[in-house]
Amino acid sequence: MTGRQPRGALQLSIRRRFLMSPQEDKKQKMLDRVAADNGVAIVVLDENSREVSVSNNNSICRSLTASPEFAPRCAEYCGVAFGNTLSGSTFKYECYAGLRCTAVPVADRGKRFVAIVGRTFNSADNYRKATDRAISDDWSTFPPNDFFENVLIGGSEHVLERAAAELSKFQVTSSEDILELAPPSPKNPPKKSKIEVAQPEPDTITALIEKFKAANEPVAKEPEPVSEADARRADAIALRALYGKLASLSYEDACAAALEFIAGRTGSTSLIWSERKENRLVPVISIGSLKDEPIRIGITADNQRLIDAARQERPVELRERIVDVDAKRSPRTLFIFASSVGGEIRGALGVVGAIDDAASREIALFCRRIGPQIEILKLRREVSTREWLNRAVSRFNESLKRIDADDFWTHVTQVSAELIQSERASLLLHTDPTEGFRTKAAIGAKINLFSEKAIGERVARVVLDDGNPVVVEDITRIGIKAAPPSWKYKTSSFLSYPIVIGDRRIGVMNFTDKANGDAFNERDLELLQAIAPQIAVAIDRTVLKDQAGEFEQLSVTDPLTGLLNRRYLEKRLIEEIQRSKRHHFPMSLMMLDVDEFKSYNDTFGHPAGDTALKMVADILHGILRGDDVAARYGGEEFAILLPQTTLTEAAAIAERLRQRIEHTEFPKRRVTVSIGIAACSNEIETPTDIVSAADNALYDAKNHGRNNVRIYDGFGKPVNERFH
Repeated sequence: MTGRQPRGALQLSIRRRFLMSPQEDKKQKMLDRVAADNGVAIVVLDENSREVSVSNNNSICRSLTASPEFAPRCAEYCGVAFGNTLSGSTFKYECYAGLRCTAVPVADRGKRFVAIVGRTFNSADNYRKATDRAISDDWSTFPPNDFFENVLIGGSEHVLERAAAELSKFQVTSSEDILELAPPSPKNPPKKSKIEVAQPEPDTITALIEKFKAANEPVAKEPEPVSEADARRADAIALRALYGKLASLSYEDACAAALEFIAGRTGSTSLIWSERKENRLVPVISIGSLKDEPIRIGITADNQRLIDAARQERPVELRERIVDVDAKRSPRTLFIFASSVGGEIRGALGVVGAIDDAASREIALFCRRIGPQIEILKLRREVSTREWLNRAVSRFNESLKRIDADDFWTHVTQVSAELIQSERASLLLHTDPTEGFRTKAAIGAKINLFSEKAIGERVARVVLDDGNPVVVEDITRIGIKAAPPSWKYKTSSFLSYPIVIGDRRIGVMNFTDKANGDAFNERDLELLQAIAPQIAVAIDRTVLKDQAGEFEQLSVTDPLTGLLNRRYLEKRLIEEIQRSKRHHFPMSLMMLDVDEFKSYNDTFGHPAGDTALKMVADILHGILRGDDVAARYGGEEFAILLPQTTLTEAAAIAERLRQRIEHTEFPKRRVTVSIGIAACSNEIETPTDIVSAADNALYDAKNHGRNNVRIYDGFGKPVNERFH
């Protein structure tokens, strides 16, 4: 894979350009070829563990080994492998990052070296763990463009062994035998065979005649047949050229390039590339007769038939189901070639029409080779989307803070519409099951929606009853009655999103007429899903005030501090954990306890203690962000839910809180707090888990002298870190 070189690699290539002899340059090209053909990294280290050659290095390795924080962990693995291998034995291992490697002892010109071959993910689970760490955990500090520049996926043990075997002529065969690979020189010519066969001298006249004929009567020659080896070499060159091209493309453009490549190689004209979403194969892009045609692939990614076909490098044959009984054509056949990464099917290439065995084998091999590359580009897109969503959510939260209570409904609808670039939007409430929808806000409408009868019965009712959002490219294609002409919609695309909290279905937000004239798409839906919980909570609070009165508001509010209460927090925890899992967003929980509060109450009385708790609550209000949820958990203990917040970010917020409380002048005496933090993860995935983990960290803070912050590490004990 090509791409922008890091500074270190660029300096190394310049040094090679000026210092390498032609023979050394030839060896480097051989290493580059072996690495590219097998999709692995090859890094050669000298006796002092310094890199002397790097081919196709994994960008994750490059970033980690250059980091002062993570380089020591890398040394625990590659360093140990280097020591074991330099003595002459091959060493296989999996590093802490989940990458498979083989360390091979090699030698050249009398010097010993170690070649680290691999640095690839050959397990889908390891690859996903690395992705999670890079998006929302301890690797999230690395710039995504550098970190994911060249991720190697799919290197099986067989591939590693094959790549290592290609270095066999460099390998040390015994502790006494260091191979000399210098090319023969005029002073040391290669030995000739002892048997030499004399060649007869050709007849001079005959030779002249043949020469004359060749010059004056040229005879057309049959083209020499291309050998199988030459054909394989040409295929490898074509694939490497495609790899280089993919590196500079977006994910969608890379999928299109892959389809065009297969179309050019096999003559197939109607193709489709699908990606795995949850357990479905969802079309990404298509060409030929399938272009712009809505297609649903009726086989799941975990279907055993598909998995077996992928292992055997053959397609699964699907027959088209024709819904239109009046269609005057026969059902088409779609051949699905699965693309697996680390043993898990991540995508598929589909071909319509008959294909011969040779083309079938070529497509299957192509999918196996190109799959990891496509998955890397998809990962880059996911990381970019996460960054974009985080920025959008932050902007939305800031806007939400500035919304006036008197004009809440219009403002929250306006802010949401601006975020997804919708010219028209409406917010319909449905809080009373015996009544229909009520229009609470309308932006850009051409009619008076507030007086419209039976509003929402055409689309919103279906969306709210189902509880799932819908994004529609063209309403005329889905059998829903179009709006009256007087409504004057510019496009036939819309997006409707139900406002739901727990089991309560509050209303629906509708968005129409995208500003640029395009149809709404999955990206718009993903953005709305990111801000929907904040919208729902804001609307829920307003509805409680408007309709349920003071009694309902008190049911979720602590009367002393004005913060939300434990009951409300526990419901929000369930929702935020589900959102964190679905979208891979980080989420943290902070438990805060006032130090020596019993002594404070006993010494100064309960009224003074209540005043201290109110002051702590006011400090929380002043420091926390708009989407953070602060609650009085019980007594002198507070809980703060931090959506889309990593442990590192939560620790910084906790430290600001601790310092602000420590330096605030309370009426009676100095007040401090102890804070414990935990984050949602694969090990901590229920409300009980995360509360228990944060509590454990809080108790650890108490046991370490109070007035400090502790983080739960997810492995059964808090991290031994203080923040002051």
